[in-house]
Amino acid sequence: MGCAETVDFHGMPAIAWRSRDGARAIATLQGAHLVSWTPAGGDEGLFVSGRSPFEAGRAIRGGIPVIFPQFADRGPLVQHGFARTQAWRFDSAQASGDRTSATFVLEPSPQTLAAWPHGFRLELVATVGGSSLEVRLRVLNPGHGRFAFTAALHTYLRLADANSARLHGLRGVGYLTRGERARGREVRESIPAAEAIDRTYFAPPAALRVEDGKRNVRIEQAGFSDTVVWNPGREKAGAMTDMAPGGFLQMLCVEAAAVEPPVALEAGADWVGSQRIEVTA
Repeated sequence: MGCAETVDFHGMPAIAWRSRDGARAIATLQGAHLVSWTPAGGDEGLFVSGRSPFEAGRAIRGGIPVIFPQFADRGPLVQHGFARTQAWRFDSAQASGDRTSATFVLEPSPQTLAAWPHGFRLELVATVGGSSLEVRLRVLNPGHGRFAFTAALHTYLRLADANSARLHGLRGVGYLTRGERARGREVRESIPAAEAIDRTYFAPPAALRVEDGKRNVRIEQAGFSDTVVWNPGREKAGAMTDMAPGGFLQMLCVEAAAVEPPVALEAGADWVGSQRIEVTA
């Protein structure tokens, strides 16, 4: 496979690839789930809980799960849809200069059709190089009828210390807190990374920034209409079986999402959303 190889990740089959300058990534075939990304000359950029089950058919806690065709419980399907627990096909790896991309594909199976009776094709392209990771999700409708979906790249950023890290860029943006009906508007210049939060921000700016000690993480998105910010906080993390009680201090989810309104895709059409993460000094 040239610049990519098959590896074992906690007992799960996975693909590892690297760029010429030393940036590298790993994705499990289940879910095309990014479980590791290391910038060239840097440290691990994604949080993955060591208490995840790492079993076929069970979601991994951390990394970048692909959420499709339903975000959270906004519909009749299982939480966050089925894409993150399905077996994807590794399609190819390609190097171009100092950047290397890996492509994964998911198409309908009897299991997906029983839950969601639509033809579709998902293509996930993850590109590493230098200090950045770019993840591109393409949804194609090869069928004869229209379908609608919600989706997200549920990115868990690894933090040195969430107690001192802050997310910048959402002041003035409208949001909805999960479980509430009334909408609010963010008034803070920055959001403490360690606070318990589960909010969908609507029509956010294209770029946000996480200040994490001596480093900054720039997060850009395109195609996705919304941004979800999530950290379970101390109390909820303590009740989660797949996360250590202190795990919330090592992570913050900043998710590129298409939640409201759902994406309506006509027959023969496609939709593309992407997220780019870059570590800067």
